[in-house]
Formats: sequence, C-alpha cells, structure tokens
Amino acid sequence: MATLTPPRPTVFNLPNQLTAARFFLALVLFVLIDLEDYWVGCTLIFAVAAGTDWLDGYLARKQGLTSTLGRILDPLVDKVLICGAYIFLQAVEGSGLVPWMVTVVVARELVITSLRSFIENRGANFGADWLGKLKMGLQCAALIAIFVYLHVKGLEGEAAQDFFRAVRTGLIYAMLGATVLSGLQYLWKATLLLKVDAG
Repeated sequence: MATLTPPRPTVFNLPNQLTAARFFLALVLFVLIDLEDYWVGCTLIFAVAAGTDWLDGYLARKQGLTSTLGRILDPLVDKVLICGAYIFLQAVEGSGLVPWMVTVVVARELVITSLRSFIENRGANFGADWLGKLKMGLQCAALIAIFVYLHVKGLEGEAAQDFFRAVRTGLIYAMLGATVLSGLQYLWKATLLLKVDAG
C-alpha cells in the first residue's frame, strides 16, 4: 500500500508574504526619509516592518512553513531594510551618522551574509546566535532613536533635544559595538568550522 507524503509548503505561504511585505515597507521607508516625515511616517513604518520580521519567523517555526526561499529572502530583506535606512539617514543633518559608521554596518552585513551562504552550502549550521540577535535589536533601536531625535530637534525645548540626542548617540555606538563584535564572532566561528572541515 502506497504511503502518502505530506504536501510541501507552498513558497507563497504567509511567512514569505510577510517577508515580501517587509521589502515594500522598506521602499516606503526610504521615500519617507527623503520626505523628512520622521515621526508618524518613518517611526511607524519601520516599527511595522521590524514587527513583520519577528512575525514571519515565528509563523514559519510554529506552522512548519520553513522553505529554502524563505531562508534566503528573509535575511536578504532584513539587510535591505537596515542597510538602506542607515545609508539614507547618513546624509541627513542631525542623524548622528557619519560615513565610517554606515560602512561598518553595511560591510558587516555583506561579509557575514556571504560567509553564511558559503558555510551552509557546505552542510554546516551557521544561524544567528544571541549576539547576532542583540546586534539586530540595537540596530533597530538606534534607527528609532534617530527618527525620534530628528522629529524633536525641530521643536522647542532644549532639555528634550539634549536627552534624545544623548539616547540617539548612545544607541548608535552600542549598535556599532554589537555589530563589530558579532561580526568578529561569526568570523571566528567560520574559521573553526572550516578548520574542522579541512581536517
């Protein structure tokens, strides 16, 4: 008697649809940054986009809807959202960003994404760990802090401006520290995996 195999999840499942929605939200975010709509526009759109990142991963694990396409698209869209936002904001006066900071963020994401693809194609697990997740959280928090400061800096009240400027600057440097440390950790992990593979 033939056994029935469970159907493979379609690539157009809900988690992948959320990932696609996050890509379009990223494009909307870039337009809003250009239009200087930092408060309702940028903060709200970015918060929704970041929320879909958590939600699509949760649904994929909960409902068993993981797919090869999802594993490729999800981190790729994350990079477009995060790196694109930092690139757009670097040119904005008051963002607190300078070119070397954005270069660190973009270079880390490009190098580690390429390295992850290479390692996982060799059959090893190279998923995100707690430091990588902390890095992502701080990158999101720094972006929100930048949007909030860009909004309040045009309003009256020096005390509020000084407070949000300090929060913005602190989160930017915390994000940079986590970005560098997580990148070095991944490079060390990749070196160990390649040594074992070569041996």
